[in-house]
Parts: sequence; structure tokens; C-alpha cells
Amino acid sequence: MSTADLPFVLAVVGAGPRGVGVLERLGANAAELLGERRLVVHLVDPFPPGAGRVWRYEQSPLLRMNSMPEDVTVFTDDTVRIDGPIRSGPSLIEWARLVREGALDVGIDDSLRGELEALRSDHFPTRRLQSAYLSWFHREVLAGLPAGIEVVEHRTRAVRLEDGEPQSLWLEDRAEPLEVDAVLFTVGHLDAEPDRRETELVDFAARHGLAYYPAGYTADVDYSAIEPGEPVLVRGFGLAFVDLMLLLTEGRGGRFEEQACGGLKYLPSGAEPVLHIGSRRGVPYHAKIGYRLRGKPLQLPRFFDAYAIEKLCAVPGSLDFRRDVWPLISKEIAWAYYSELFTAHPERVRMDFAVFADAFADAAPGELDALVARAVPAPEDRLDLDRLDRPMAGVRFGTAEEYGKELREYVEADLSRRADAEYSADLGAFMALLSVMGQLPALLQTGRLDAASQLSDLDGWFLGFFSYFASGPPPRRLEELLALQEAGLVSFLGAEMRVVADEERRRFVASGESFPGETEARTFVEARLPEPSITRASDVLLRQLRDDGGIAEEVVLDKVTGDRLLAGRIHTRVSDGRMLDRDGRAHPRRFALGPHTSARSAGAFTRPRTNALPFRQNDSVAREILRLAGARSRSGGETQVRPERV
Repeated sequence: MSTADLPFVLAVVGAGPRGVGVLERLGANAAELLGERRLVVHLVDPFPPGAGRVWRYEQSPLLRMNSMPEDVTVFTDDTVRIDGPIRSGPSLIEWARLVREGALDVGIDDSLRGELEALRSDHFPTRRLQSAYLSWFHREVLAGLPAGIEVVEHRTRAVRLEDGEPQSLWLEDRAEPLEVDAVLFTVGHLDAEPDRRETELVDFAARHGLAYYPAGYTADVDYSAIEPGEPVLVRGFGLAFVDLMLLLTEGRGGRFEEQACGGLKYLPSGAEPVLHIGSRRGVPYHAKIGYRLRGKPLQLPRFFDAYAIEKLCAVPGSLDFRRDVWPLISKEIAWAYYSELFTAHPERVRMDFAVFADAFADAAPGELDALVARAVPAPEDRLDLDRLDRPMAGVRFGTAEEYGKELREYVEADLSRRADAEYSADLGAFMALLSVMGQLPALLQTGRLDAASQLSDLDGWFLGFFSYFASGPPPRRLEELLALQEAGLVSFLGAEMRVVADEERRRFVASGESFPGETEARTFVEARLPEPSITRASDVLLRQLRDDGGIAEEVVLDKVTGDRLLAGRIHTRVSDGRMLDRDGRAHPRRFALGPHTSARSAGAFTRPRTNALPFRQNDSVAREILRLAGARSRSGGETQVRPERV
């Protein structure tokens, strides 16, 4: 039997939504690229295929998505610009309606039946219902694969990978390795061992009989040792905090009750701790927007598109994100914001939109404020990105109580604004941010962005701002936060939160910039996901590849000191997802996709009709893998592809 008669074997490590999404693209593109060659795909994941770890059914029913079902899809549509064929399918809300109508024969767990029947397009589904959607998607993908593709599922972990022709992939429950031609990593967010500072806090807690919880995926952390009534310091005000808040309150038997006058009241069980929360901003992530655009369709991207990136990169020298890139991004955000304001709410502006649009397009960044001041009379209708980013910066209060009152008013105002379509310009800004995220890989692919600026400004500040503004919790979660404050189970520590390990007091001590004073506790929780880090990876396979040099952590060079700085992510070639080794060489048969790779794709689900980046990446990598398989088929033997230095 010749080599061409043997199947091409692919291992996909990570069988969550991304892994199964690539499998769907393999099937869609097979007729064009696979030829007569058979393809065997090994899906490797200890968690259920389709749902994976984050969206598995076996988790608390209290945990919800932060997306509405009309904004969630796993199917391509005619807006997606890819080389492969479009395979359309239902969004989450469309799927739920089809199941309710009996048009889809889907086995729904009895515990989800009530939620499914009541689900509306503007609800925020439980993660367990999303798990059912993703499990169905997985089954649909398998059923739709052509005859030449076979899938073998392994509900276990991959623990070792050795290079060769073929490569050898060891699984936790098998004595002999899988012999595979190519490997694709779709591992999602990377778990990491505690960093240096976290390790110091772990040691401090151990010496003094305290409890410290480093950054981790909240749903998988055991918080049962936290005692009822004890004060707990919490650092982080994003989605991980929201999960923690629910698990330590309603998850311990408390109950939220609707009040006749509006809002919620919390009825405690007595098992709850008291949470003292702070962060750099000192405020929670913005609530998700609950309305639709009302103006003319947005034309995005407008100022941060492929042409603008090409023009930007034509200038000699490296690019600084804040100096060179942010002005284009901020103009893109402002364009979408004011486009919606002018076309949906013309009574609140005093300039014709066509006139404004022409002046806006021609205006230099420093000239936009004057233009907006002439065109938009009400200051509250003007977009202030600096204030939006740091609403408590420079604001000082005399006491914690004063700050708590201010924060409560801030959250109430945010809830009101995010529910009122009179402020639909905010949704325009949100849509622009999504567009920007889709364009960033094209910029990164040029290699022109200054490395240190990429690490601190793009990876640090901008992606944090994106999450804070665009990836916040359902509004009800902030209503619950206010109810817990009213019940005395939550207090706020302010902006620029600092926590020290006080050896003399043998306690964790927190303070901040918003008001004077300190708060101490025996327990301290980092309410956030770990920063990406191959150096500190806890996954045994990634550690092995790191130690063997087969996988590299993206490294950037400080332009001032020349120091090598670790960006944390799996180092990949942005153009095709190929993994780079420690010497910067692209492996011909190893790929990686996901938020913690060099491509920096968003971890959220894709919205329908947005030419979503993950779909484009999935299609590109699937086609590359099929070309490898098809090339061997056409040549009748092995096609040698040498590692390429990047």
C-alpha cells in the first residue's frame, strides 16, 4: 500500500466550540481540497465535545452567558469572507424556536425544558442551555461530514507530543501513542500556575493559616472553605467576579426577590461571606446593552480597515499603539457612535449628518472635539473615551460609605442607560469595537507594531478596555450586586485597589485611591482568569512542548532596554495559525487557534452577520490542513515541508 492510500491523520486537542468549528470547516472544504484521500480526525478532550470545559452541562445552573441568544451563532453566513463554502444554520434563539416547534428532534434535559420554552431573543441563557446548543451542533457536524472523513473521539487528556513523520501523541489513558500527521491545538484560555507575586501570597497564607485563591476559572475553584459571615477581599470586577458573587450568595441558599417598587431584594441564607470588592477602575464591567440599533446601517470598518493599516505600515519605523494605532481606532469608535446618534436621534444634533460626516472624515484627531462641540449640544451625548475608560480616576471621597453611595448611583445610571434605546449610540460604539477586533490580526501580521507597546498597550490596556465596555454581564447581575450591597453582604474598595500581606497583623490588607482607610481579612480571592503564560502553563502537554522547545511563548523586545518580555501567548504565525518553536521556526504540521495565540481572537461567541474573525480563521486553517492531506494524495507519497524560520 502506498503512502497516498493511507489516511491523513489529524489530532485536534480541544474539542470545544473552536475545535468542532474547525471540524465543520474541514467537512465543508473537503470536496475541493481533500481529493480521494481519507481523513481521520481524533478529537481529544476530557470534557464533552462541542461544549468543552467552559460550556459543559455539569456546572451550576446559576451561571449564565453574557450574550443574548440572538447574538450567538456557530454557523457561517453570507457576510463571512472566506474561501470555503458557506454553511448556514440557526443562531441560538433560532435553534430554541425550532426545538420548541418540534422541527428539530433534540433531546433536552428536563431541567432545561422550562428555560427553553420561555427563552426570548433578549434573554441571557444559562450556560447549560448553551451546552445543549453546542452539543447539538457537534452532532450536526458529525452527521454532515463527507464519507472520506472519519472522527474518533477521546474523552481524555493529551499528555505528550513527539515530532517525527508521523508525530506521536500520547493520551492519558493509552499505553501507545496516536500516530498523527498534523496536530491542531484549540485549547481556549490557558490555565497557569501562580506567578511570582501570587506564589508569595500563597506562602504568606500558608504560614499564617489564611486563605488565598490565585487567578483561576471561577466555576472550577472550590470555595467551600470560605466561612459564613467572614470578610473576603476580592480583586477584580469583571465576569469572573460575577460568577464568584453568585456562587457565594445565591449558590449558598440565598434568594433574590423582585420588589413591587422595582429592583431586587436579597434574602440571605446565613451561609454567605461578606465580599469587599475593588479593582483598577473601581467599578464593575458595563452591563450588556439591551436594545438594537435604530439608525441607518453602520458602514464598518470605516477608518480602521485594511487600507488604513496598509497606509499606517508604509511609514518607516515601528508603530506605537497609543501614538499611531489608537487614533485610528478611537476615530472608528467615534464614527459608529455619532453615525447612530445622528441617524437615530436627529433631534439631539444641530448639523446635517452628511455635512458632519464629511467634516469628521477630514478632521485630524485633535480637531474632532471642536467639531463634536459644534454639532452635538448636550455634553452627555458626546463620546468621552478617557472618562468612559476610567470613570473614577482622580475622584476622592471622604469615607467608604460616600464612595459606596457614588458607586451605587454609577451602577444605577449604567443600568438605565443600557436599557434605554435613547442611548443607542452606545451600541454603535460597541459594534465598532467588534469591528476593530476583527481587524487587529491584519495589523499584527505585519509585524510592525512595537513589541513593548503591543504588550502593554494592546494586550494590557486596550483588550482590557474592550472587555470592560463590550463584554460585561447581563443587567440583572448588576441589579443583584446592588441588592447584595443593600443587604450588607457587599462593599466596595474603590479604584487602584492594593493588597499587601501584612506580616505584623498576619492578615491581607486592602486599600485604594478612592477613599482613605484599610480593610483586612483572612481570605483574599483573585477574581480573574490567569494571564496567558506558556512559561507558567499548568497543562502537562504544553509544559512538555515548552521544555522540548516545540512550542514557544510569544516574546517581545523592549525598544528602550532591549529586554526580552514574555507576552504569554502560544507563538503562532498569524497568517496561517502555524505554531512557532523556540527558534522561531513555523512547524509545517502543527497549528493553534484561540484567544491565547498570537492572533488574539476574542474568546466570546460570534454574532450573526458580522464577518466574524473566528470563522475566517477556522476556514483558513482547515483549508491549510486539507491542502497538506490533498498534496500527499496527489503526489502518491510523502510531501516534505521543511520548517520555515519566521
